[in-house]
Amino acid sequence: MEFPIRINKYLAEKGICSRREADKLIEEGKVSVNGAAAELGRMIEEDDEVRIESGLKELFYVAYNKPRGIVTTGPQKGEKEIKDVLKLGSDYFPVGRLDKDSRGLILLTNDGRITDKLLNPDNYHEKEYEVAVDRKLREDDIRQLRKGIALGGGFTTKPCKIRAIDDYSFSIILTEGKNRQIRRMCLALGYEVADLCRVRIMNIHIGGIKEGHHKILSGKPLDGLLGSLGLDKRLLPDNLQK
Repeated sequence: MEFPIRINKYLAEKGICSRREADKLIEEGKVSVNGAAAELGRMIEEDDEVRIESGLKELFYVAYNKPRGIVTTGPQKGEKEIKDVLKLGSDYFPVGRLDKDSRGLILLTNDGRITDKLLNPDNYHEKEYEVAVDRKLREDDIRQLRKGIALGGGFTTKPCKIRAIDDYSFSIILTEGKNRQIRRMCLALGYEVADLCRVRIMNIHIGGIKEGHHKILSGKPLDGLLGSLGLDKRLLPDNLQK
C-alpha cells in the first residue's frame, strides 16, 4: 500500500469494506483518524491511526443453486430474478452472474468486499462448469478450447482446464468470466450449448444443494473461501492501526 492514500481506498485495501461502504461509514460519523471524525476524501498517511466502530454489520454468505429461467439481476417484464425467489433481504446481492438459460452455483452476500476480489480475472480464482453440446465433441476442438478461443473485438480467452465427460459434454475451469463466454467459445467452434451448469466457485461446491435451494455458508468452507480472498469474517474491527 502506497501512502498517502484516500481513506475509502485505504479501508478497501485493508479488506474492511468496499469504497462505497467506506464512504457511507464516514458520512455516518463511524470512522475516525487520530481521534477525530474522518471526512470524505481524507488522505491517510502511514503513521495515522484509523478506527471504526465495531459491531455495525453481521456478514452472511449464501450458496444458491439457480435453476434455468431465473435471471441474476435486472429482470425484464415477466421474468423473475434471484431476489424475487430467495427473499433474503435488500442487503444481499449476487457476486457475478449466470445468464437466464444457465443453471448452477451462484454466491450471494451482504459483504461488499468480495466482488472485485472474486471476479477480477487477475486474481485467477477458479470457477468450474459442466457443459453439454448439441453434437459429438472433436478432440481437436477440446484442445482448441483448452488453448484459448478468439471471440472478436481483440479478446481471446485465457488457457483453461478442460476434460471430456462423454461424447457430448465436458468440464471446463475458467479464471475469467466474460459475458456468455462459454456459449461464445462453443459457438466459435460450431457447437450450440444444450446445458450449462456451474458446479464450483473456488472451494465452494454445488453438491448437496438441490436446484432452487440455498444454504448459508459457515465453518471450513467459508473460512477457506474468505482466506483465499485475503479476507476474514470481521467487517469492522475496532482498531486499524498498523
